[in-house]
Amino acid sequence: MCGIGDVAKYALISGDPKRVEKVASMFDKNRKVGDYRGFVTYTGSVNGIQVSACSTGIGCPSAAIVVEELANIGVKTFIRVGTTGSLQRDVKVGDIVIASAAVRGDGTSRRYVPVEYPAVADFNVTKALLEAGQKSERRTHFGLVLTSDAFYGDMDTLERWRKSNVLSVEMECSSIFTVATLRRLRAGAIMAVDSSPLTGTKKADFEPGEKVGELNERVQEAVNEEIRIAIDAVRTLEKERKKRL
Repeated sequence: MCGIGDVAKYALISGDPKRVEKVASMFDKNRKVGDYRGFVTYTGSVNGIQVSACSTGIGCPSAAIVVEELANIGVKTFIRVGTTGSLQRDVKVGDIVIASAAVRGDGTSRRYVPVEYPAVADFNVTKALLEAGQKSERRTHFGLVLTSDAFYGDMDTLERWRKSNVLSVEMECSSIFTVATLRRLRAGAIMAVDSSPLTGTKKADFEPGEKVGELNERVQEAVNEEIRIAIDAVRTLEKERKKRL
């Protein structure tokens, strides 16, 4: 378990503990500071900036726990580095989505505040992600995402949100954004598109001979790129912080 002094003010958070290892491997240096009940945490540095990486598990309940507990020991800025399923035909597997806000289709955030309360990404974090994303050759989309508690959701619900111009569906953003806002912290999200449920391309459905799910080459390239973008965003945020001192 982590305590005060183990984590940085910036944290890149991912559902998958293995992805956290990949995130940490892109730091200039890193050390594992926690590994408890599936929550794996590394702290390291990038260009002298202290940054942590931590897994959240699947879904909003565990993501909210991670934000709460990391906040208690010093994290001020959270960036979700995850995966998402496209709801729009022009959002392809291997693309990247940066969330402006999340539709609160989860149950966890409703235990904090009524559903009318918006789950919005922090402006400065999102701006830094967008600026970093502009340097990438990877196709990047910006807009609303849907947070759902159901990994295998019903298609009628997804179709309704598609018609409302929601870009993609995932399982953590709404609780991360809501908890961070309530605690006067900052949070943003960048996600690699790994499926397209409305067009029948599920996590395990790709072209014949291709590796499936996150092992798919297109998805792996997008995951690697989103990590680089998130780290670049941290550099920008720290630079802006120092300007204000």
